[in-house]
Amino acid sequence: MKRALISALAFAAATAASAQDSTLPQANSEWFIAGQETIQAILDRQNNTGRAKNVILMIADGNGVGTNYATRVFAGQLQGKMGEEHVLPQETPEFHSALVKTYNINAQTPDSAPTAGAMNTGVKQRFNLINLGENAVHDDCSTVAGNELTTFAEIVTGMDKSVGVISTARLTHATPAAVYAKTASRDWEDELPEGCTAQKDIAAQMIDAMQSGMIDIALGGGSRYFVPKGTETPNGGKGHRPDGTDLLAQAKDAGIQYASNKAELDALDLSKPILGMWTDSHASYEADRPETEPSLADMTKKAIEFLSQNENGYYLEIEAGRVDHGNHAGNAGRTLRDGVAFAEAIAMADELTDDADTLLIVTADHEHAIAFNGYCGRGTPIDGLCYDVAKTGIKHSDELLLGDDGKPYSVIGYLNGPGSVLVKAEGQNDYAGSRPEVTEEEARDVDYIQQALIPMSSESHSGEDVAVYAKGPWAHLVDGTIEQNVIFHVMNYAINVE
Repeated sequence: MKRALISALAFAAATAASAQDSTLPQANSEWFIAGQETIQAILDRQNNTGRAKNVILMIADGNGVGTNYATRVFAGQLQGKMGEEHVLPQETPEFHSALVKTYNINAQTPDSAPTAGAMNTGVKQRFNLINLGENAVHDDCSTVAGNELTTFAEIVTGMDKSVGVISTARLTHATPAAVYAKTASRDWEDELPEGCTAQKDIAAQMIDAMQSGMIDIALGGGSRYFVPKGTETPNGGKGHRPDGTDLLAQAKDAGIQYASNKAELDALDLSKPILGMWTDSHASYEADRPETEPSLADMTKKAIEFLSQNENGYYLEIEAGRVDHGNHAGNAGRTLRDGVAFAEAIAMADELTDDADTLLIVTADHEHAIAFNGYCGRGTPIDGLCYDVAKTGIKHSDELLLGDDGKPYSVIGYLNGPGSVLVKAEGQNDYAGSRPEVTEEEARDVDYIQQALIPMSSESHSGEDVAVYAKGPWAHLVDGTIEQNVIFHVMNYAINVE
């Protein structure tokens, strides 16, 4: 009764506001009309309080608010728009949203391992650890026992749900590993310190999870960590495992189907567990991806089709891992193209699922030291140089803005990274230099390394907030500014509510 009354009052208020707005001089503006439509869409949104059968957690690694902004504009400009007005799939009024605080227990600037672990266990963790409690110590194997945390994958497996993990990074990398692994170092992908018996390496833990039935489908890169050192991988490279164990042979003996390329993946049936790895290390950047590798949207489609066979539901974590790597390289061109591929995967996941029973969460684990220069005019290519604001019309002028050094600058830059304008003088410890000239053609080339300030071989993460978007059962719990571990609690509540 109370909810009906509130809805009636909201409708009456909206109707009255609409009538009043029609007399305003700006009432016929496209911007004004679009604003009214947005408010109405939010008013029409109904909170879903049903029980979630399925949960999909989509993480674009390193895709904080800034990187997401750049992807939005870039995606719009690819479609012939100005770009700024574009809406990514997760940015519609159908999604609830919040800001997320990403710091680790002992780090202001977070690492992917504990951030992904927080989303998979419900507690914040220590820098470089995965799914271990706060008493565990990085690189100290003796602190593993007794500090292992229960993961969301383990919880849903106990409910007879299926579990999948897909990534454009190595499947043993930090974010995908957070679904199944517990380790005192994210770097122990296929090798442990001498004398460490408290845990297995990450690759071995993944195969154990598949053999036990906890992981039902895993798609990504990283085959070198699953075959003995010197042995040829299914992708034509050399294995990396120093212990001589052939984990892929173990998987096949356990009845797990294997695919080393897109054609093999497409040919698999959906009757048995699936493991697919297309590369020895990380999958290719989207800008460089050959036809032999499935896209993130391709992997998303295959995983959902496979997991949907379980009438009890599933949990699927999807990572766009190379967004992070492009930022680390100071290479916005590849970062943005992988961001667009992530958006396509979001659209695919949304299309293949039902909001009535599937909780879809889209977020990032952390942001980077990415920055945006101004004052650029509307429609300035986000991957190019900054053009001045025009006095008439809405599109930027044809005049490039210049710094006080008389040189143009790109829209996107980094606070640190390999593109630093400071260069170490030969034979000296001092750094000095000035910004080199750059043309629009050079700046928009996919290989261009953005100018940065502080010299670093790999650009760093930053500690600022990321966004989270959600739709489906109990998505409205995603609200305000939350700690990152709260994402787990939204998922856990949604699948357990009576």
